[in-house]
Amino acid sequence: MAGLESEDIQKRTAGGSASDTGVDPKTPVLRINQLDALELDSALEQLVWTQFSQCFYNCRPGLLTPLEPELRALLQLLLWRFTLYSSSTTVGQSLLSLRYHNTYSSSPLYRPLSHRQKLGLALLTAGPRWLQERSHSLLLCLGMGSGGPVSEGFSGLLQHGLRRCLTFISSIIQLANIVNFLVFLRKGRHPVLAERIVGARTVFSKPNMVRDITYQYMNREMLWHGFAEFLIFLLPLINTKKLKETLYSTLFGGKAEGEGVKEGQDVWKECGLCGEWPTMPHIVGCQHVFCYYCIKSHTIADAYLTCPKCGVEAGWPEPAKLEVEMGGR
Repeated sequence: MAGLESEDIQKRTAGGSASDTGVDPKTPVLRINQLDALELDSALEQLVWTQFSQCFYNCRPGLLTPLEPELRALLQLLLWRFTLYSSSTTVGQSLLSLRYHNTYSSSPLYRPLSHRQKLGLALLTAGPRWLQERSHSLLLCLGMGSGGPVSEGFSGLLQHGLRRCLTFISSIIQLANIVNFLVFLRKGRHPVLAERIVGARTVFSKPNMVRDITYQYMNREMLWHGFAEFLIFLLPLINTKKLKETLYSTLFGGKAEGEGVKEGQDVWKECGLCGEWPTMPHIVGCQHVFCYYCIKSHTIADAYLTCPKCGVEAGWPEPAKLEVEMGGR
């Protein structure tokens, strides 16, 4: 029995090595496949964070905010432990039949990443993000000591120097990422700078692989993603309030029934925007009165604001003056 088990183990080992050697690491991988793998990994991290934050939905608002950078880094390391560390491939790469190859190996065959490379890839991915989010808090911690004006001045100079140093390092890293991405577009290898540093290159995990995600699905996702970005860019530029008023006046002929212009002193009893008693009443060229903060905020948001009551183009807000006549008995 022991001999049969050992033979089975040898066959499995031989089969596994054959599957590894069946893939040529020199076979180029499409750039879009590598970028898609990164997008899938980013979507998975965001999904895990969303599910994690939902666990604290009924707790005090802002409970996770002080520790959000650490929690995000911890969740990212957990994903790394059960994906990249175990199989030399991320979730996005496994969906696209890809994995990492050790470029520092002299063998022409496939070689998985070493433990140091996997650890370095995790630190270079999660570390800079955490440091960027925590840099302000770390700099503030340097000024917590109270040792007189001399120490406070020295602490201020130290904070200023470290801030400039971190800004310079961040600029250098951003420039290196841009250069690395341009090189990736040229040669098709290492879309992320961390992969180039640790020597990890994306290769196919099996020969004649079939994509687990079809092009039809990817095209639909790309179109929807582009449409969503277009809406996010366009919607803030649309003045929905003015559009609503225009449609209302077009469909119902200007003012609604029962909302005619009030005569006499009734117009002074409510703001034309919020409907409450006017606070610091102002006028904009018509007989209607508005709160100062209401009309000021609306004129800042809309340069072509019109009066919601009568449709007159609003001018510059001016303090309202009420003439009171005293009658004798």
